[in-house]
Amino acid sequence: MAPSRMRSPLGRAIGLGSAKDGVEHWWAQRVTAIALVPLTVWFVVAIIGLAGADRALFVDWVHHPLPALLLVLLLIATFYHGALGLQVVIEDYVGNETLRFGLLIVMRLAAIVFAARGIFAVLKLSLGA
Repeated sequence: MAPSRMRSPLGRAIGLGSAKDGVEHWWAQRVTAIALVPLTVWFVVAIIGLAGADRALFVDWVHHPLPALLLVLLLIATFYHGALGLQVVIEDYVGNETLRFGLLIVMRLAAIVFAARGIFAVLKLSLGA
């Protein structure tokens, strides 16, 4: 009989990492999900209200501080929440450690780039540049 079969589940789990490591990640996912609910509802209502508007009216709307701030918060929460979710998928389903590490880096950089571009666009419209 192999030595690993004789060990208890606790004995096999010891040394595999702390069970507390995922708690911060789990909470970050839940907090961003909760933040996304009102932000998404606001965004959908605002876009419906702007349906048929021309670019000038949209830019005028983004010039106000509250819509600009809420758009930036929506972008941050969306891309952070998405990155957290994709990280879990990559860690759970990509077996090759080198590929997993590379995908995590690419995914995180893509999330940062897309969020930054979106925030830059909102700021550019809101500041009138």
